[in-house]
Amino acid sequence: MRLSRYFLPVLKETPSEAQIVSHRYMLRAGMIKQASAGIYSWLPLGYKVLRNIEAIVHEEQQRAGHIPMLMPTLQSADLWRESGRYDAYGPEMLRIRDRQDRDMLYGPTNEELITDIFRSHVSSYKDLPLTLYHIQWKFRDEIRPRFGVMRGREFLMKDGYNFDLTKEDALHAYNRHLVSYLRSYERMGLQAIPMRADSGPIGGDDTHEFLVLAETGESEVFYDSEITDLKFGDRAIDYDDHAQCRAVLEEFTSRYARTDETHDEALFNQVPEERRRTARGIEVGQIFYFGTKYSEPMGATVQGPDGQAVPVHMGSHGIGVSRLLGAIIEASHDDRGIIWPEGVTPFHCGIVNLKSGDEAADAACRSIYDSLTALGLEPLYDDTDDRAGAKFATMDLIGLPWRITVGPRGLKNGVVELTSRRTGTSEELPPEQAVERIAQIYGKASA
Repeated sequence: MRLSRYFLPVLKETPSEAQIVSHRYMLRAGMIKQASAGIYSWLPLGYKVLRNIEAIVHEEQQRAGHIPMLMPTLQSADLWRESGRYDAYGPEMLRIRDRQDRDMLYGPTNEELITDIFRSHVSSYKDLPLTLYHIQWKFRDEIRPRFGVMRGREFLMKDGYNFDLTKEDALHAYNRHLVSYLRSYERMGLQAIPMRADSGPIGGDDTHEFLVLAETGESEVFYDSEITDLKFGDRAIDYDDHAQCRAVLEEFTSRYARTDETHDEALFNQVPEERRRTARGIEVGQIFYFGTKYSEPMGATVQGPDGQAVPVHMGSHGIGVSRLLGAIIEASHDDRGIIWPEGVTPFHCGIVNLKSGDEAADAACRSIYDSLTALGLEPLYDDTDDRAGAKFATMDLIGLPWRITVGPRGLKNGVVELTSRRTGTSEELPPEQAVERIAQIYGKASA
């Protein structure tokens, strides 16, 4: 992609309504534009990152054996009346009436709808276990939407729902989700700590939130510092192995880590004083086990091995896909702009032509661009006539993790400059070696 042909409406000044880093940089980098309070259009750069995050979530959900589908944004109020949540949910639910005067709602979550799908098509324990999920836009009518995509009214969310015959099987689904979430967040360059949480309007006794530590987090969190040393890494795991998944849950939840809603001062004081930490956290996901809370009132039963009808045990599991974009920026930035982790970056590297129109510089940039694209990588080529300082400022702002700078002076010596956005370190090397280095970073085999 050539920058001269791309739609990247960067802003030099910070809009007055932006209060936190992610909101400021998303507006300045031309990633989003507010359509109305808490509702945003996703411009090309922001949309690319959103889709990269979504792709990781899909890959890790399906690796865990979960099946993708898609449910609508609008739901019938009748289903929510069956579960008893229609009147209990509160003013965050956007209630609508269609032209036939039927009560509808813009879905804030999908427990009722997925339970109705299940009860219509599954009747035997032999069809279990089953976990279905989708990634869909949700709406919650926040009284004070703020902080950009971090606390918007419309947001993109992955929500998954497991159906199991027994509590033991449903808790395995819970553990399986925890493992898949740890993998997902680490691939995005994040450390998201599972913390004992409150279930809120979803219900249930077993629930963990995943929180990214950041000064701008909306939740106060209390934790044992040992938990920040834990990494899932690239370890292999069998998602059908109950003991293996349970061991991961115990590894990552045995140390104290709670939000302010479930904080227990007496338990916290049992942590050695030098390891007690208080901070702010951004919630980026939550997992729930709630048993038969929805299956019993809605008649979601299966015939068990003994021939008797039994309500299925359920859980729901969410990841805030659009919120993650803001959380990544909050956790990875400096005073010049965003610093994207390689796993979610909108472009794998930037190519900066210091003298557009110079025959040698133009030819070298085209060659580097073609070599990278041939490897399946996406570079962003700044072929504009802007001054060098302006080009560097734009690249720093949009946060691509690597930059290849090409200029006539370097080319006379047979080299270009490869710069890491995260460390700021640069090295000079021949153009083909710069391509090779980028290929290695992203695990692409060069020709």
